[in-house]
Amino acid sequence: MKNFSKYGISVPEILLPKNIETATWSVVACDQFTQDRDYWKNVEKTAEGKNSTLNIILPEVYLNDADKPARIEKVKKTMAEYISNGVFENPKKEFIYIERTTAYGRVRHGLMAAIDLDTYEWKPFSKALIRATEATILERIPPRMEIRRGAPIESPHIMLLVNDPDRLLVEGTGDAVKASGVKPCYDGKLMQNSGSITGWPVCSDDLLDKVEGAMSKIASKNTDADGDVFMFAVGDGNHSLATAKAIWDEVKLNNGGKKLEDGTVTVPQGFENHNARYALIEIVNIFDTGLTFEPIHRVLFKIAPSGLIDAIKAELGGSVTEIASKQELSDKVKASNASFGFVYTENGSQKYMLLETPVKELAVARIQPVIDEYLKAQNADKEQIDYIHGTDEVFRLGAKEETVSILLPPVAKDSFFATINSRGPLPRKSFSMGEADEKRFYLECRKLFD
Repeated sequence: MKNFSKYGISVPEILLPKNIETATWSVVACDQFTQDRDYWKNVEKTAEGKNSTLNIILPEVYLNDADKPARIEKVKKTMAEYISNGVFENPKKEFIYIERTTAYGRVRHGLMAAIDLDTYEWKPFSKALIRATEATILERIPPRMEIRRGAPIESPHIMLLVNDPDRLLVEGTGDAVKASGVKPCYDGKLMQNSGSITGWPVCSDDLLDKVEGAMSKIASKNTDADGDVFMFAVGDGNHSLATAKAIWDEVKLNNGGKKLEDGTVTVPQGFENHNARYALIEIVNIFDTGLTFEPIHRVLFKIAPSGLIDAIKAELGGSVTEIASKQELSDKVKASNASFGFVYTENGSQKYMLLETPVKELAVARIQPVIDEYLKAQNADKEQIDYIHGTDEVFRLGAKEETVSILLPPVAKDSFFATINSRGPLPRKSFSMGEADEKRFYLECRKLFD
């Protein structure tokens, strides 16, 4: 088996359920539809009586519920039962090449792998092989640590981006694996009309040689003047990956590892290949034709819309115009680099307002600090803002009283890696790869703690 450690990657031992039914086994990432309990109730109905990843995750719509401890306990119990009851096939050491067709007809390509958490860093201005793309919200890590700590298995919604305009790694591997005649290890539809997914095993020497060759070329093209390689950027699941790293550091410290001055923790003897050192992820090419970069929109509760708009306009400049329809507002924001849409209800009337600004930098990097300062001035607490995937959800929430939704413009792909490399992570929740139901679905698993 080839050694991919210099790229921060390893070939994982993947667990897949026997006779997999993707339409009931797979569910969308836990941090989606956080304001839509009906969505998750429908997921429960679909998965009722079936083996499902729903039973081994905690949807974040329930994160503040009183029964959270009981839910976490049940999640870990179900993980253990799935292993002991023979739900899974025997683990197979392999990458998996993935094609995901979304409900919008887009085909996204991926490569399932494991990363070495010692080659990943979420802290700003890191020069690690694998880096965060957005600011990490520290308070989001402890609740996830409760789930991962001692968990028998993991199933990921983490997606890493690779800067590969020549399409050597993911797409190149896909072409090779399909040409080899290897049969898919799973193939089926996804629930809630979210499209379909197919995965092919990548384990032969010839295919692994191709993967290694592609990684070598990508590494050489993404090496800066100081010799630092920027191999992968976290596209989705940054907080889950930060959680995995925190648990790995915890394991090291609890077993004799030493914390160094730079904050890293040494690996204790005998733990060099511990399962907690790795995290299962999907690699996606940032230039994948099926990958859309969608902004993550903002929704604020119990905040005066006019005061908020005035504060943002005062800081960023520009002009405010009332728009006749939500479609027109959506179109204008999507066609811009730095225009923002505001959706709210005033005196029983639905309002659509457009703020066009002269901002040249990445728009979210400019607006988020203004929002933060405004909320601070209003003595607002952290629960008065949420981060929303998908324009439909923005307009749905903006139709409610005492709520204002903010539509953000798109994020450019071509300067993405260069921006992260030179300026560090973007503000928290800056972008999303696709609409809410295009996010990664839990499917593959891997053993974590015995």
